[in-house]
Amino acid sequence: MAINQLRVDELLAAIGERTPTPASGAVTALTGALAAALAELSARFAADDAGIARARELAAELVRLGDEDAAAYAAYLADQNEQTRAETIRVPEEIARCADQVAELAERAAGNLKSSVTGDARASAELARAAARVARSLAQLNRAGS
Repeated sequence: MAINQLRVDELLAAIGERTPTPASGAVTALTGALAAALAELSARFAADDAGIARARELAAELVRLGDEDAAAYAAYLADQNEQTRAETIRVPEEIARCADQVAELAERAAGNLKSSVTGDARASAELARAAARVARSLAQLNRAGS
């Protein structure tokens, strides 16, 4: 089940189910994607065409990584070997990298805004930093074999 194919209420129900996926990795990626959407909004008000395009790319990448994280974790549960474990580390690290870029875009936009949208840019940066922090934590947990 691709997370980008679900309505919000369906996604929330899927996350809350007693199943291994989707879980924190997918939620972290989606948090980063939501932050990217706010970064896009902020870039629009800052008249930053490159920022708009990059925010869109990052949002799409983060949604894809949310699905990839769920698939990687399911594969690891099905066959616990070094290759599948490596994917449960690589994907959250990639989520963190993308979220870091979202935070940078949002901060750049915030520096060029003089409107109420500054709050959206700051929210984007905070959400992106939180997503990056959680993703790195997940990678570390998976690296330790927890």
